[in-house]
Amino acid sequence: MPHTGRFASERHEGWQEPWGDSFLAHHAPLWRGSRWPVLWLPVLISFIVQVPAVFVRFHVGHGLVRSEQTTDPRQLLLSLGIALIGPLALIGARRFPGPVVAITAAAGATDIILFSDSDHPPYIALAFAIVSAIVRGARAWAWMSVAIAWVVALVLVIVTDVGLSPPRIAAITLGVLIVLGVGEGLRTRRDRFAEVSRRSAERKQSEVQAERVRIARELHDVLAHSLSQINVQAGVGLHLMDKQPEKAKEALASIKESSKTALDEVRSVLGILRAEAGRDPSAPLVPEPDLSRLAGLAASVTAQGIEVEVDNSIRSAPSAAAQLALYRIAQEALTNVVRHSKATRVTISLHEDDGSYRLTIADNGLGPAPIRQDSGGRGLLGMHERAELLGGRLSAGPREGGGFTVVADIPIHRGETE
Repeated sequence: MPHTGRFASERHEGWQEPWGDSFLAHHAPLWRGSRWPVLWLPVLISFIVQVPAVFVRFHVGHGLVRSEQTTDPRQLLLSLGIALIGPLALIGARRFPGPVVAITAAAGATDIILFSDSDHPPYIALAFAIVSAIVRGARAWAWMSVAIAWVVALVLVIVTDVGLSPPRIAAITLGVLIVLGVGEGLRTRRDRFAEVSRRSAERKQSEVQAERVRIARELHDVLAHSLSQINVQAGVGLHLMDKQPEKAKEALASIKESSKTALDEVRSVLGILRAEAGRDPSAPLVPEPDLSRLAGLAASVTAQGIEVEVDNSIRSAPSAAAQLALYRIAQEALTNVVRHSKATRVTISLHEDDGSYRLTIADNGLGPAPIRQDSGGRGLLGMHERAELLGGRLSAGPREGGGFTVVADIPIHRGETE
């Protein structure tokens, strides 16, 4: 089968949030758009609503009429100053959301106390300041400032008997609670967006890291086996070049074939890194290794002077992923035999056992040279990873009577197809 998309498909086998990317795509413009409207629109709206109301008011049946404050210059200046405090304070809402909500809450309370009998519009700057403070993380400032300002205003209204009607008190209280609820809702939505963004970034990073590990493992298996073959055959060719030139020629031909196969497989793997749509079109179509190539793998080791016996008694066809893992484990085990064991004979046994495919590679060499999983050796580590990725396990160690044994168990998943 063509080696066209295994790495790309494996990236999606782990945990994912299918709604995460669509949520980000839909809501990202809400948080990444231009910032100036977020800052200046509240300033402009509160200025337009509050400042003109100092001079004129709208009465049903009478239209626009002059405000009572315009008859007293001192009262007019005081009312104008209170009306301007909110819009001007909102300019600093981005950097100082907490102090801004405290200032506007104090100004709003002052407006209620001094002009409780007036029908001018509500102090809308306070609503913008509350929402801004909660969304920007100054939740404590917002709740404390509003609570203190409202309690103080109510106490002064009752003590001074300014005539604030109970319906108006209820309306203001309800309005403040609604604004606080809106702010909390927006804050929750923003926190959710930040959390989804964080999880998406972590998932993409983990996928990238997993892909790097897969490619490193694949390159290690391909290069270690092929270069070991090339090294042995080169030694044979040098040794026989003068005495048996025909044998030396065979060694050179084997080197050529091994290097060509390795180059094609490496280019195929690296082509995935360069691909923009799942594959680099210039990369060669190299068949993905499977158990049908096990005999050829054994023959390549036999050509290096080590007798290899293969016993494959599997009755059902394993999945493509299982065949690749079993082949690569056998390849790496044989590479270690050639490089480290000084063995003369290797047996490869493959059969089904208690719901698993069991692969056993045993040699009659000198046993485990200093290659252990916990000592930094990449070969055994890669074999363990391949088995565990498919839910299996791998064990390796010295065998009785000398030599070394590698045993891999890959679970059989019924219903899988190649």
